[in-house]
Amino acid sequence: MPADIDVVVIGGGQAGLATAYFLRRAGLDYIVLDDQSAPGGAWRHTWDSLHLFSPAQWSSLPGWQMPVSNGTYPSRDEVIAYLARYEDRYHIPVRRPVHVTSVSRVQGGLLVSTDRGEWLARAVVSATGTWSAPYVPDYPGREIFRGRQMHSAQYRNADDLRGQNVLVVGGGNSGAQILAEVSTVCNAMWVTLHDPVFLPDDVDGRVLFERATAKWQALRDGHTMTAPVGGLGDIVMVPPVRDARARGVLHPMRPFSHFDADGVVWSDGTHSRVDVVIWCTGFCPALKHLDPLQICDANGLPRTDGTRARGEERLWLVGYGEWCGAASATLVGVMRSAREAAQSIAQYLIAIGPRSASSP
Repeated sequence: MPADIDVVVIGGGQAGLATAYFLRRAGLDYIVLDDQSAPGGAWRHTWDSLHLFSPAQWSSLPGWQMPVSNGTYPSRDEVIAYLARYEDRYHIPVRRPVHVTSVSRVQGGLLVSTDRGEWLARAVVSATGTWSAPYVPDYPGREIFRGRQMHSAQYRNADDLRGQNVLVVGGGNSGAQILAEVSTVCNAMWVTLHDPVFLPDDVDGRVLFERATAKWQALRDGHTMTAPVGGLGDIVMVPPVRDARARGVLHPMRPFSHFDADGVVWSDGTHSRVDVVIWCTGFCPALKHLDPLQICDANGLPRTDGTRARGEERLWLVGYGEWCGAASATLVGVMRSAREAAQSIAQYLIAIGPRSASSP
């Protein structure tokens, strides 16, 4: 028999923990199911040298500020340690490793099926993020390329790339930061779809979040806003990227035409030998567990009103990006979405009343 519970939160990363914080404050009976072996969510899988581009006080989850970093910006290891201590501080009931295979409709609620049993929930929060669903564009000839290919999700460091010809594809922060690192030990080329937007040196994640918040408030109040140049996807000039600029390597090239066996062919017909391609091309929401609900549109995304799914009133989605909450894929930005979801869930459970004694 499935375990009976008010709320199941799927995902124990930053979005799941922030939501759990507010569910705990609301006094709800909930559990967090996480498929990782230890705390830290997607941060456990980022490259070794990654640092946030916001100070600790602008990179914190609700209720408890991240301790001040040893440097200006916290490292990945400091973020992982903070998330682990956050779980302990608020006694968040996380089960791991538990892989959720599906969420389906049954009498009495939503059935959350996993490799470690089943839970029957009156409400479900999907907070699985995007790390497990990396996106790689379908470039012509990619299947015949004999070199090594990896996504930024698999990149750790440049130790085994020394002296090789490396092609970094993608014009966001991950592309710029990985290019900056690998270019110190190898022959690196950078391919971007458009010219990257480099922010002024004094603009960091704190400023970007302030701008995102102002835009969110304007939209909430029915106003339009012309924001200063710079958004959360533009390139922050963190120290490694500034160093790459000083070395003269921040020169993006437009996309190549196609792969061949040992490299790429450019639009003018010239050829470049490539040993390794690093795809810094982003991620898709990891939502396969929701397939049985059949609520995704042609773009593969559930339609939402805020964080609540339109096609299933017992489902909320937190932390996937702008479509389910402004800046919700960031540590500090997920708070608004998490609070909204928890408040909405509490109101919904009050409205439907307690489970009857005959419920499963």
